[in-house]
Amino acid sequence: MTMWVFGYGSLLWNPGFDVAEQVKATLTGYARSFCMRSIHHRGTDEAPGLVLALDEAAAAQCNGVALRVAPGTEDATLAYLRERELISSAYLERMLDITLEGARTVRAVTYVIDPDHVQYCGGLSLEEQARIIAQASGGRGPNAEYLFNTADHLHALGVADPDLDWLARRVAAIKA
Repeated sequence: MTMWVFGYGSLLWNPGFDVAEQVKATLTGYARSFCMRSIHHRGTDEAPGLVLALDEAAAAQCNGVALRVAPGTEDATLAYLRERELISSAYLERMLDITLEGARTVRAVTYVIDPDHVQYCGGLSLEEQARIIAQASGGRGPNAEYLFNTADHLHALGVADPDLDWLARRVAAIKA
């Protein structure tokens, strides 16, 4: 059976598994935002950073990529993704319908934020997000690097995200 994964953040530029195909895709009912405090990868317990998550919102949509997992690697990929994405239980693993470029719909493994988790921080202003991202760093490096890589890869894909563009400009200005 074909396995798809929806990428909207670091999976865009660092999937960490064998990808047989990558297609632009849209997920409805969720918005990409920096609504999860990162205490492992891009921050610490003492100074949390922020990472992207999918926050459920009825009228929202998120543009990203559908990653088709290389045949024969599905079990290993799912194990890898669970170790990576479920490190603190802030994400919930869901099988959601996404629409591929060209209007075909597939079900994809998708990681969404648990709004009841202690790391959830939806509703922060963009300015507050920028100040946190500019300062934080964790086990996988500076929080700003995560933001810049994601924004750059969205641009390369032709995916517009005005909030991420604003954050990238603001964080660069703070760090200058």
